[in-house]
Amino acid sequence: MNTPPYSKELQNHLAGRLLLAAEIPFPPELLTEQITKGHISEIRGVHRENGRFACIRCGNKDSTLFYTFPCKICNQDCTYCRSCIMMGRVSECTKLYSWTGPPLSFSIPDKVKEWEGTLSAGQQTASDCVVQAIKEKGEFLVWAVCGAGKTEVLFAGIEAGLLAGKRICIATPRTDVVLELAPRLKRAFPGIEVSALYGGSENRHKASPLTVSTTHQLFRFSEAFDVIIIDEVDAFPYSMDQSLHYAVLKSKKPTATTIYLTATPSKKMKRSYLTGKLQAVTIPARYHRQPIPVPEMKWSGNWQKQFLQKRIPPMIKKWVSERLEKKIPLLLFFPSIQVMEQVLPLFQELNPKLEAVHSQHPNRKERVQALRNGEVPGLLTTTILERGVTIERLEVAVIGAEHEVFSESALVQIAGRVGRSFAYPRGTVTFFHYGKSRAMLESVRHIFMMNQEARKRGLLDA
Repeated sequence: MNTPPYSKELQNHLAGRLLLAAEIPFPPELLTEQITKGHISEIRGVHRENGRFACIRCGNKDSTLFYTFPCKICNQDCTYCRSCIMMGRVSECTKLYSWTGPPLSFSIPDKVKEWEGTLSAGQQTASDCVVQAIKEKGEFLVWAVCGAGKTEVLFAGIEAGLLAGKRICIATPRTDVVLELAPRLKRAFPGIEVSALYGGSENRHKASPLTVSTTHQLFRFSEAFDVIIIDEVDAFPYSMDQSLHYAVLKSKKPTATTIYLTATPSKKMKRSYLTGKLQAVTIPARYHRQPIPVPEMKWSGNWQKQFLQKRIPPMIKKWVSERLEKKIPLLLFFPSIQVMEQVLPLFQELNPKLEAVHSQHPNRKERVQALRNGEVPGLLTTTILERGVTIERLEVAVIGAEHEVFSESALVQIAGRVGRSFAYPRGTVTFFHYGKSRAMLESVRHIFMMNQEARKRGLLDA
């Protein structure tokens, strides 16, 4: 049977996606024509399910996150989803469109990977496992310490998937990781179109065989990917937001491979691994074959009271002063923006060039780059910099490490900022506290056990 003529441009835009009419930059007549020919399907964005509203795009079923209003489009009371309103309003009379015509295919060259680097023994083992996981489908965990080189571990698997005609997505909770990963993937796979998707990205409507996306952008996809790789699966907001889990599930095909990447898997994920329910590979050593610095725990007294008295606790003051004198770049982690901003003037008395960054700071990236360039000696920060920061010679301290905001995962990630390069594989991590927390003890044990496992497997140099 001959397929009716179809618009390849529209296919490229809609294949594997679930979009509002406003997100489809083609004439309405073309959309109607392709619907008539059976190439596009339409579905109401919000519907009733057992007497309750449900959003098709984000999976929301919470009655408090729906709102009913007099609609001028359908001329009756209409309910819309407030959970995903930032992506355009989806209501009972709103239609979402998806491609149901001929499947999308990509032209893939015979040689797709140009990366010529070498992998450590731990990386190579994990790389082989990723290749096998992509062939076998199902779920797979790569549990790798901070600084193990997880991205490079993926390259052979991505190559195998692309050559097999698979559409691949690497999803991450954070925009800055998308911006960092996309250029690296383009250099490694120069003959492959790589899409970088995040809020406001220019090419977010262009289909490609290899996509790097924030998990939020996956709300716009439906059964698109043969392989989905979730980077930093334990990171906020993905770890706390079930709607993002729904987005990932909806965006992949029923037969897709799902690969999870993390240095700090959740307790649930660890249990699944230890009981054999989740297949996994561990990389307990960094690529430079040196151990992760084990944090030192130092009692600093009632640090909050001393800060209120406009004094830096002596232990902390000594730690900062020593690194300023030796010109060692430093990060000081604080439990809240409020505390950090209150004490910034105290630390600037030690060096006026010390600055502070947090999630709401407009120049966060510029200040981190200034630290990397040696233009500032150090930064006071919240947990916003617990991930994704690589600075040579960096040393870190956590102020009030016993605070509940510093989970085991956060403390392991913070420690993972130190000693990441070949040139400077060591450094100090210090937890200043007014009483040890369980998270502090578990994070130290976590790092110690990973180093011990790496030694046992011969992955560390003597």
